[in-house]
Amino acid sequence: MSQYLDSVMETVVARNAGEKEFHQAVKEVLKTIEPVVEKHPEFIKEKIVERLVEPERQLMFRVPWVDDKGEVQVNRGFRVQFNSAIGPYKGGIRLHPSVYLGIIKFLGFEQIFKNALTTLPIGGGKGGSDFDPKGKSDREVMAFCQSFMTELWRHIGPDTDVPAGDIGTGAREIGYMFGQYKRLSNTFTGVLTGKGLEWGGSLARTEATGYGLIYYVTRMLQDAGTDWNGKKVVISGSGNVAIYANQKATSLGAKVVAMSDSNGYIVDEGGIHLDIVRDIKERRRGRIKEYVDEVKSAQYVEGCRGIWSIPCDIALPCATQNEINGDEAALLVKNGVQFVGEGANMPSTLEAIDTFQNAGVFFGPAKAANAGGVATSALEMCQNSMRYSWSFEEVDAKLQGIMNSIYDQCTRTAEAYGKKGDLVAGANMAGFLKVAKAMMAHGIC
Repeated sequence: MSQYLDSVMETVVARNAGEKEFHQAVKEVLKTIEPVVEKHPEFIKEKIVERLVEPERQLMFRVPWVDDKGEVQVNRGFRVQFNSAIGPYKGGIRLHPSVYLGIIKFLGFEQIFKNALTTLPIGGGKGGSDFDPKGKSDREVMAFCQSFMTELWRHIGPDTDVPAGDIGTGAREIGYMFGQYKRLSNTFTGVLTGKGLEWGGSLARTEATGYGLIYYVTRMLQDAGTDWNGKKVVISGSGNVAIYANQKATSLGAKVVAMSDSNGYIVDEGGIHLDIVRDIKERRRGRIKEYVDEVKSAQYVEGCRGIWSIPCDIALPCATQNEINGDEAALLVKNGVQFVGEGANMPSTLEAIDTFQNAGVFFGPAKAANAGGVATSALEMCQNSMRYSWSFEEVDAKLQGIMNSIYDQCTRTAEAYGKKGDLVAGANMAGFLKVAKAMMAHGIC
């Protein structure tokens, strides 16, 4: 990086001590935008980068609730409204014990660029809590969600900040949060996305991130002169992103041989039976190891990280941040991986990304490849504003068009700034340019 960008990075580390995920996310962007900053000295003069790495607003609050035993529990809630230069803040709510301010800031920072790439008018934000919905009753989840929204509702709105789901926040949680927002605000608006179809949700929203990932990787395959037919695929995770990435990839001729959850992974060389996985994860809310009870030829292995030891043509990390490190990336390369598409947020470490790129692996970064979810959330916002609903086919067609546009932006911008073929640099530079130009137009604010 240039001396200027190095100084920005030093300030970020000093001001945000201990927030290693946030440091990583900022460094990954700063190391790629140097050609843009050099070409636009006005960005340096107006301190665009310094302003971009500082959230516009950070909210942290207490979330008290009562469990089924009548005992009071206390969690911590967060909302980081990072940048609204191109539209209202938009980003999910993550419910997981690992959540702290640094996780939310990394996610919110990534969201700025991801949302800019969608071509839709949405800014970047993120929220969450260290509450763990696993093992909780519906009543306990409702109690938490109502308490969480009792504080959050005053800071959000359809033209201010529109949260969505993320890890731990599915249709159940969104429903409870929306109900509390409606009660407190006395309005029925599109303030949350990922809603039920009966009350303002969008068809194809559940499938969107997984489908969008496959649409993006399809373009990578096409540029390499190939397609999905006959490709061996490993997908980490077993939530919405992983399930629907599996569904779409399989429909295009690929064979998915492994999936995982936080406890371990399954290997089925004959191809994962997705209907069984969906029954386990969506209906039973069970663990992935239950798969081997129904498919005797499959294997279950404790510990989720070992999934990257399985030889494959295409790897789709769809679980969580930093799930592929440098050693695991080297193992994937050694075992013949040719394409990597990130379905989770920042699932590869900086060392892993360098390993893939140095080996000539086609690499699709998260802020581009997994933007389908937020893009379809923005389409849900459009439908709410119009009091109208599009068909599944209409939304899916719009999603595919958006993912193609994102890919084109990445390749075109990378080539324009001397980084041809580097989708990481292309995504970062394209997103940065759009936001930076908007910030310049708004003046110092």
